[in-house]
Amino acid sequence: MIPLILGAAVVASAHGQGLRSAAPQGQRATTPVDGIAAVVNKDVITVKEVENQVAKIESELRAQRIAPPAREKLERQALETLITEKVIEQEAKQMGIEIRDRDIDEAIASVARRNNATVAQVQAQIRAMGLNWNEYRQSMAQQLLFDRMRIALAEQTIRVTDSEVDAFLKEQAARKASGLEPPPPPPPKPVPRPKPQPAPPLVLQLSQIFLSVPENAGPEKVTEVRKRIDDVRARLRKGESFEDLAIQFSEGPEAVRGGELGVRPASGWPELFVQNARSLQPGQISRVFQSPAGFHILKVIRRAGGQAPKPPPPPPPPEPRRAELPDGPVMVDQTKASHILIKTSPAMSDDAARQRLENARSRIVQGGESFADVARVVSEDASAPQGGELGWVNPGETVPSFEEAMNKLSPGEISEPIKSPFGWHIILVEERRTQDMADQARRNYARQMLFERRAGAHFDAWLQQMRNQAYIDNRLFRQ
Repeated sequence: MIPLILGAAVVASAHGQGLRSAAPQGQRATTPVDGIAAVVNKDVITVKEVENQVAKIESELRAQRIAPPAREKLERQALETLITEKVIEQEAKQMGIEIRDRDIDEAIASVARRNNATVAQVQAQIRAMGLNWNEYRQSMAQQLLFDRMRIALAEQTIRVTDSEVDAFLKEQAARKASGLEPPPPPPPKPVPRPKPQPAPPLVLQLSQIFLSVPENAGPEKVTEVRKRIDDVRARLRKGESFEDLAIQFSEGPEAVRGGELGVRPASGWPELFVQNARSLQPGQISRVFQSPAGFHILKVIRRAGGQAPKPPPPPPPPEPRRAELPDGPVMVDQTKASHILIKTSPAMSDDAARQRLENARSRIVQGGESFADVARVVSEDASAPQGGELGWVNPGETVPSFEEAMNKLSPGEISEPIKSPFGWHIILVEERRTQDMADQARRNYARQMLFERRAGAHFDAWLQQMRNQAYIDNRLFRQ
């Protein structure tokens, strides 16, 4: 998991004083008279921005009754976070990735739909937790930007070969044959229950203690990291402060805030986080669990909506087993579809791309031209020479916005223009069928597992490379 980089930290104001003597190497410099804390390429980070971040974090820590770390540590972490955010924003602009108000509206509406709720109910739950709606929208915008960057980078560079998939499946089969993998428990017998009424969407505010494990770490390294986080969990059981231990030991960028990760609906958190936090009440702490990035301990700060846990809380669940490879038939509803894609870029705005697609749709629906002929001329996707044909599409193979729009169409129907991380599309659904996809499902499972293992480390390496290449003039902490 790549933690979402949230706001963090900084800086005591000089109240208009001029430059004093230079600080020793690597220590806090005096406040610049021009109010610029750092220059990142051609953009600036002001002292005021840093002060606002510091005030925000100190306010969050006071609300949780956490003693803030040393001022210099806050300042350093805050400025480093702002620099990283600036680098990502600049690179996103170069790649033509932009988050607009309607993107945020669509994301929040999607969250509400997945939780069988309205946007108004989501908004009420956020405010019930004492949070500002505009700040929640800003957090959602930042999450969307990071998600789109990760998707775009991963799709461009990460490739999982068929031979790697074959090797993964052989390894899984060998583990199962050796008895190392326990057999799955029998499925529970269905119990007739009255149809439940939709509950408000579950919203969680979480903190974490996170210790990373390198992608290619051997068993000894994994064991060493697991022992360290088990020691931290033991100290939590003895009553030590979660926030203090997070500041001291956690390796995530949120450590400076006592591990506080922010507030999101359950659908906005990684599934592993929801599995381990859903049954916890505010103030309770999860067991240690592992993700592809390392080991985690979660604390629920606040929660709203959803089904409240019944006291007393259940004992910690056993270590989750990895998803099973399907053994029997896997019946999948498939859609045969085509699409026309117009990519956005600095030279092609959202409005211009949408207008081009509306014109293309009009040529098909009103002008009588075939979808395939228009796709060959207009589409900017690799499928254009084939008339935009995508073939038979399985659930989960396309990004959520595309799949959601595709699933609403009847055979023969053409969508209105819809937005995805890749640009703007119109979609034609040709037909649907149900197929046994057990073999393909096993291969898709293996490919996804291998992809996820690499995506996090790849994004971290890319981000470090972008920072190394950027011109960064840190005026608060001279190196």
